[in-house]
Amino acid sequence: MTKILIADDHSAIRNGVRHILSGEFSFIEFAEASDVADCLRYLVTNEFDILILDIDLPGRNGFEVLSTIQSLNLKTKTLIFSFHKEEQIALRSYKNGAFGYLNKDIADKELIQAVNQILAGKKYITPQISELLLQNLNHPEKVAPHETLSNREFQTLLLIASGKSVSEIATELSLSLPTISTYRARILEKMQMKNNAELTNYVYKNNLL
Repeated sequence: MTKILIADDHSAIRNGVRHILSGEFSFIEFAEASDVADCLRYLVTNEFDILILDIDLPGRNGFEVLSTIQSLNLKTKTLIFSFHKEEQIALRSYKNGAFGYLNKDIADKELIQAVNQILAGKKYITPQISELLLQNLNHPEKVAPHETLSNREFQTLLLIASGKSVSEIATELSLSLPTISTYRARILEKMQMKNNAELTNYVYKNNLL
């Protein structure tokens, strides 16, 4: 019996994924999580073959789930399922241990192909992501400024660009105000920018939100 955990805060997405996969596979046992806490609880108390993960879960970032899977040496293989375009966070996902990345706008058959390939122990890479990987290999010196950020800094960058204050970000991420202020200072330094307005302009110019 193959076990798949679907972690997404939208029930319609979770139901849609179950419907697509259950129509193709008769041997899958499903579980669902709506936030990072539930997702991690399932992962540490059960053995799942595949985690289908929305990187934008409420409260904390889905990259924390990828880090936990690696730090605990779990056998679960992760397929990132997101509305973000490939060029936004796909490479970051693979670098953090993901076995596949799919945009939620894809056709049903692509989700089935991805699950089949991951179950076979292989990474699923779309033609678009293959092109990004090749560009990254051929021009490693052309790293975008946001790619220099840690996962937590990147998450903070997106929250700043969405208009949230430092205190609001601290509350959402369950971190202290000084910690978020430190992240913000690091982001500005690494990206060589002066203020939130410049960060926000960069995020929208590069379609990161």
